[in-house]
Amino acid sequence: MTEEQSSTENAATQPESAPSPVEPTADAPAPTPAPATPQPEAAPAEEAPKKPRARKQSTAKKTRTVELTLTVTGTADGEWQADLMHAGKRVVQSLPVAAAAVSKAAAELHQDISDTIEGVINQARQQHEAKLAELEAEVERVRKALAELES
Repeated sequence: MTEEQSSTENAATQPESAPSPVEPTADAPAPTPAPATPQPEAAPAEEAPKKPRARKQSTAKKTRTVELTLTVTGTADGEWQADLMHAGKRVVQSLPVAAAAVSKAAAELHQDISDTIEGVINQARQQHEAKLAELEAEVERVRKALAELES
């Protein structure tokens, strides 16, 4: 048997999963030998356990923030409306809201907010009371005029 035949027979008897030794030829560059110490492989192995620990300790990654913008708009007449935006998308637009609900919500949020909103509500209340007094006076004049016409 020649050397070539014996190496072919050896290759046939070896399983395919086992790598066969490759002899460098003049055309192919010689493979560089691997370093004796596997430091590059050990570094990623050490970093891998650190990353999950960092995630477990950080609450920022666990907390999901939601961007909501609630805008409450009031007029001098005491009419209130609410607009709600979620992530830049308008969810509710010009929803009428009772002044009592606005006052209650403001009281729940903060005293400074509550004081400002109560001031606006009180102004609107005074305007409505003045208008009511005018209308009651006009109703009284109309009743007197109607009574004179009936007699």
